[in-house]
Amino acid sequence: MRGAQKTAKGVSLYSRHINRPAGRVLAAGAYRLGLTPHQVTLVSAFFSFAAVAALALGRPSWGLAAAVYLGLAVGFAFDSADGQLARLRRESSPAGEWLDHIVDAAKITALHAAVLVSFHRFFDLPGPGWLLLPLGFQLAAVLIFTGGLLADKLKPKAAPAAAGTAPAAAPSRLRSVALLPVDYGVFCLVFLLLGSERAFLAGYTALFAVHVLFLAAFTAKWFRELTAIRPA
Repeated sequence: MRGAQKTAKGVSLYSRHINRPAGRVLAAGAYRLGLTPHQVTLVSAFFSFAAVAALALGRPSWGLAAAVYLGLAVGFAFDSADGQLARLRRESSPAGEWLDHIVDAAKITALHAAVLVSFHRFFDLPGPGWLLLPLGFQLAAVLIFTGGLLADKLKPKAAPAAAGTAPAAAPSRLRSVALLPVDYGVFCLVFLLLGSERAFLAGYTALFAVHVLFLAAFTAKWFRELTAIRPA
């Protein structure tokens, strides 16, 4: 499994030290059971969308908070497991990557849509304008996801390191800490506050503000990097 890991560059501490190790255990179990990477992706989708449905349909409570968080966290761990399993089985493919990204995009949009439904059905909001909050958060989250994905695809791939060259520098711990507020696993933690309307609204709003700030910073960085690329 060690050889089936992605680089830790640009990854937050949560994903590096919690989600990926959990995904490693799940990938090993899936390998022993003979599951394919596509099947693991669908298991991830099942847990994630079960949590989304519970959020939209259930009245907020501490029990619902635990159930929603657990579903999202387990789904996120399986989301890490499918790629590790594919690399372990040497079955990485464009179709598998496409399916993984489609599920991720659907999960992001559906989760914030479920928050909007919950706000409308169950929350005593200070005013109707607060219903725009999940829509704004959804927009910021989708732009961060698609912007980062496209930037990575459009950048020229680095040539493999030649034998005998110095190893790549270790990932920045400061950067991995700074990325925590926009890590999906950290975002899932806010749903543990669903038992208190005021606490959840405050936590969700704070994370929205952080995502907007990171979106501005990421967009400027990605555009600057892509502008520097000279056509061949």
